[in-house]
Amino acid sequence: MLPSLFISHGSPMLALEPGASGPALAQLAAALPRPRAVLVVSAHWESPGLKVGSAAQPRTWHDFGGFPVELYAVQYPAPGEPQLAQQVRQLLIDAELPTELDEQRPRDHGAWVPLMLMYPDADIPVVQLSLPSHAGPELQVKVGQALRSLREQGVLLVGSGSITHNLGELNWRAGPEVITPWAGEFRDWMVERLRQDDRAALLDYRRQAPHAVRNHPSDEHLLPLFFALGAGEQFGLVHSGFTYGALGMDVYRFD
Repeated sequence: MLPSLFISHGSPMLALEPGASGPALAQLAAALPRPRAVLVVSAHWESPGLKVGSAAQPRTWHDFGGFPVELYAVQYPAPGEPQLAQQVRQLLIDAELPTELDEQRPRDHGAWVPLMLMYPDADIPVVQLSLPSHAGPELQVKVGQALRSLREQGVLLVGSGSITHNLGELNWRAGPEVITPWAGEFRDWMVERLRQDDRAALLDYRRQAPHAVRNHPSDEHLLPLFFALGAGEQFGLVHSGFTYGALGMDVYRFD
């Protein structure tokens, strides 16, 4: 059975400059059974209510600005899978989580950047599920629990965000050896609670974790972790590291 994953997707430049994350994600993909499809919850699709992308061929959306022209030429033409989108919607409705289909939504970089490092041939169907970020981590755990059975059906469940995400305090000149203390302390607290499966503390992270609000002024980039947590059980650390001093690049799996 496939695990669920939490992937810190970093800057969009990860697509061109994969650093240590690229090999780690490629090795992870090679070690997993080949999925029949991938379902992604990305920090970059916030919505008031749950929506699932049902387009047969979502376009690659370069939903960012100010980057080199080469990045805007990158395409990830993996197909969608409308039938899976319908199944996801029904599973969520059965769990009393109202969900709508969205045939227009393009594929944002929170989905295509990590997936192009894992499955560069873009030949595995990808479906996206939106993130009602206002509802906090509790909803994401429920969503993951409602969709957990898809792991047994060959669907890889991925939460794509960032273990730390304060862009205003990054050091853009820092190398990967630099770890800002307040970011490292938060990441270490999260990993320890995940290892202990202390879900009560994790759900209350904004009050209990050190420097929580500093690491996540808004929490949309951490919420996909709770989707992956809800969809799995046993925590495993796949990759750990930082870029720009305080942008965590951790990758976790839940078996």
